[in-house]
Amino acid sequence: MGSVVISVDAELGWGSVDFDTPPESRVESARSGWLTLCDLLAEYDVPATWAVVGHLFHESCDGRHPDHPVGTEWFVQKRKEWADRSALRYAADPIETIRDSGPAHEVGCHTYSHVEFGAPETTETVATAELERSLDVAEEWGIDLTSAVYPRNNVGHRRVLADYGFESYRGRQSASRRSFPEKLRTVAFGFGHPPLVTPTVDEYGLIDIPASLFLFSFEGAPLRLSQPVVGDPVIELVERGLAAAADSDGVSHLWLHPNNLVGDAHVQRIDASLRASRRGLSYDDGRDRPPFREDDRVGAVSLRAVPRSGTRRRRFSLRYPRRRQLRVAQGIYNYGPGHRHSD
Repeated sequence: MGSVVISVDAELGWGSVDFDTPPESRVESARSGWLTLCDLLAEYDVPATWAVVGHLFHESCDGRHPDHPVGTEWFVQKRKEWADRSALRYAADPIETIRDSGPAHEVGCHTYSHVEFGAPETTETVATAELERSLDVAEEWGIDLTSAVYPRNNVGHRRVLADYGFESYRGRQSASRRSFPEKLRTVAFGFGHPPLVTPTVDEYGLIDIPASLFLFSFEGAPLRLSQPVVGDPVIELVERGLAAAADSDGVSHLWLHPNNLVGDAHVQRIDASLRASRRGLSYDDGRDRPPFREDDRVGAVSLRAVPRSGTRRRRFSLRYPRRRQLRVAQGIYNYGPGHRHSD
């Protein structure tokens, strides 16, 4: 049986903390999109990994964080434009909605304040502070963070991630960025499907689960031109990916932000994608689809629950005894085949 993984970058306003001019429609849709996505996942009983920015666990703060090595200027937007917009900075109620909505969601880490770990200016000291703060505030909620999603998929400081007891992360998408004509050919003529991914173990013992498809990567002119032919092309790509996953026992890893749900068409796209994953590829609208066997199915799982084979013992760092104590009782984890790459 194949698997579909859905990871969600839950940021509210933090996704644009470093923007001079944040995209207003997305910022305004972030909270409502979060709740709508929770409702849709509950309706279809599909679990997801919600990678939550750590600061959202707070109920209040001074807006400065003078002890954070990233510097107080990183938080300046909180003290100015967002000073009276707590709904962009804190998310106690939405986080509770994740935990109470029904499916077995995983709450993962999206750093503490949306710092890009792969950026040249992000030092190990900054990365450590981001993880420590995220782990501490999540622990106050009784949440044990084991999966991570890097802001803007900018992977870096994986050794620090491993030292703090994380188990898996969403890796970079394997497929290169496609041109406008390539996108049109893909959906109009049935050329291929989003890449299936194989979870691999890096040199730090972390499971790398790359993305297959960003659910809002097909917008603008490609979307308008392909809609008369195939309807929403992203739904077409999702269905092809699910069919391929079921046929090969592969993993299709879809991802999005709640703030992508800025209108009815976007909500309908997610509804159709979840419906397709839930009904196990049982198409009934008469359209041509990739071949599949009657018993083909895909199972929806979180990053933590992605199928993997073999076993490998976790490495623990004595430099961080608090996190080591939390993890050491769990002993051995299951992993897929090893894989090495550089940061």
